[in-house]
Amino acid sequence: MSHVGELKQRILDRIRFNETGAEVRDPRLIRSDYHFGDELNRPENANPLRPAGVLIPIIERGDDLNILLTRRADHLTSHSGQVSFPGGKVQDDDVNAVDAALRETHEEVGVAPESIDLIGILDPYETGTGFSILPVVGFIAPHVELTIDPGEVAEAFEVPFAFLMDPANHTTERMFWRGKMREFYDMPYKGQRIWGATAAMLINFYTRLYAD
Repeated sequence: MSHVGELKQRILDRIRFNETGAEVRDPRLIRSDYHFGDELNRPENANPLRPAGVLIPIIERGDDLNILLTRRADHLTSHSGQVSFPGGKVQDDDVNAVDAALRETHEEVGVAPESIDLIGILDPYETGTGFSILPVVGFIAPHVELTIDPGEVAEAFEVPFAFLMDPANHTTERMFWRGKMREFYDMPYKGQRIWGATAAMLINFYTRLYAD
């Protein structure tokens, strides 16, 4: 089996839907933005979490895999200019968070649901901004052309799977946020800053694949 074939088989083996449509909770995974220090859980007085879904889009490129990421438009009122997966909050017309991830991917980068081969999901990730994000893993055919919505996305770009799955690139940084010094994961790549929730979900992906 080729290198890319082995990678795809590992993903198929370890990232799958179970009978209930959800993955069994893995205690090794990063659960939220409160992962570091003494704040492992959201404050008890925090507002209820809003459900959201994102797609972790994997594209086969020769004898390797890439992951498609986006940089949010600079004019957006929240998380402007940040690197993220395609996706967004669950709307009234969405069946669930998986449906929201597929809909938003179509709206943001023009990839229709029928062009995505869904594999499975990771455990939900809770953000400090009040979302419970369900990461959905799927393969996208390499010939699919992107159509970027400039109202939401500044650009879309691909990062080698090998870079994102290398623990040497799973670094941490610190910043002062909401009155406290907080730590977060940071994975700079060729001028793009992959950090926060997006980086943490990628590290969860790595954990599911490789951390036996």
